[in-house]
Amino acid sequence: MAVSNLGGHFGSVTAKPVAEYTPGMLDPYTAVIYIGSTYYCCGTPDEVPAAFYQDALGSGTPVIWMGANIWNMANQVGVERFKQQYGWDPTTSYYEDGGSVGTVTRVTYKERPLTRKVPAGQDGGVLRPNVLTGDGYPPVTRLAEGLDTSSGNTFGWAVRSSNLTYIGEIPFAYVSESDRVIVLEDLLFDALAPDTSERHRALVRLEDISPVSEPARLRAMADYLHEERVPFGINVIPVYTDPNGAYNDGVPETVRLSERPELVDALRYMLDKGAVLMSHGYTHQYGTASNPYNGVSGDDFEFYRAHVDDGDNVVHDGPVAEDSAEWARGRVTGALAEFAAAGLPKPELWTTPHYAASATDYRVFGDAFPARLERSLYFAGTLSGTPSDPNRFIGQFFPYVVRDVYGTKVLPENIGNYEPEAQNNHPPRLPADLVDSARANLAVRDGFASFFYHPSYPLQPLRETVEGIKALGYTFVSPADL
Repeated sequence: MAVSNLGGHFGSVTAKPVAEYTPGMLDPYTAVIYIGSTYYCCGTPDEVPAAFYQDALGSGTPVIWMGANIWNMANQVGVERFKQQYGWDPTTSYYEDGGSVGTVTRVTYKERPLTRKVPAGQDGGVLRPNVLTGDGYPPVTRLAEGLDTSSGNTFGWAVRSSNLTYIGEIPFAYVSESDRVIVLEDLLFDALAPDTSERHRALVRLEDISPVSEPARLRAMADYLHEERVPFGINVIPVYTDPNGAYNDGVPETVRLSERPELVDALRYMLDKGAVLMSHGYTHQYGTASNPYNGVSGDDFEFYRAHVDDGDNVVHDGPVAEDSAEWARGRVTGALAEFAAAGLPKPELWTTPHYAASATDYRVFGDAFPARLERSLYFAGTLSGTPSDPNRFIGQFFPYVVRDVYGTKVLPENIGNYEPEAQNNHPPRLPADLVDSARANLAVRDGFASFFYHPSYPLQPLRETVEGIKALGYTFVSPADL
């Protein structure tokens, strides 16, 4: 799914189990991406059809291969034939060559260092191509270089020769905003849109604005961004509720936009200064439950259940009990009615509270809005249409606009947010950290640096972040123009 989502930036994507491959199937396609997630070796029979191996080598179609089973291709087509075409030998390439499994901590791409932070005991390693030298072997281009910190040795984390681009792992596990997955996100342009020009754009949105936000603070931030010629999104929660009185001395409180005319005037002021109105859920919390904190708007999940475990980690528990398309539509309809009651226009975009909802919910959001600006959850069984455990999912963020597997346009948020204090085992993220992530994402030839900022914080960190991103050469654009 992660590859399908990224491919959705370039056009339509066909995803199939490789076992269904028949001869010539790849011919109509611009490129083929193989994900070697099942390790066929050592007693596990190879389920990859021989025709796929033969066509991948013989067709000339660009092939991006990630992870396992490249050695099986060599054995099937003939090791010598593979070596003569690609200049390296998978059958003598190893995960610990020149170091140890689990000690690759950095990948360098386009002279930019990218992180690789896989926890000890969770790292399956990176296959290190044994590149051949001498007469008769074609050159192999080292596209990205891995560093094994146990030995100081470097190797080709991603290599290319002939029509084959090989990446020695599947780089979607334990990703971060400055992660080696950026390499793949850029290499897709070589296969799918090689004539793409270099362009670097930025997005910013102001987050968790609600009926109890401070109008003066919102106006000040709008003034600053307007002066800097920075368009921006405003994520608005139309109904604020504190059902247990967590912030109101034990007295329950609910406030609607229409009950705060000064706040509504501030929102109109922001729209005049270049803001794009976005809906950030209906109440951004769930009933009276602590989900996971206190039941208060902005703090808690709305479309997904969660709790904080004994290790201070937020754990996703699954969709809310009443989750359905009808229920989700009711939340969206309620939110839109609140904006209308306050005399505001319909929001142009949607951002899911805490980036968590069910697949059913995401499709409802897609029907109601032209795009989402967010990170999202993607569930097992989505591509096959097979029902699955709702807690089998991946979270993904993007460096560019995609059309995802739910059929919705998704605008990127890929460098996070300013957070001055650690929370739930996440370290602080200061302006310098966001700017560093933006710098890493310059490796994507037509990518974004997109972040969000809570206006409850002072203006200065926002200023430092915007100025730092601009200094890297990014141009801020309006999310409404994408």
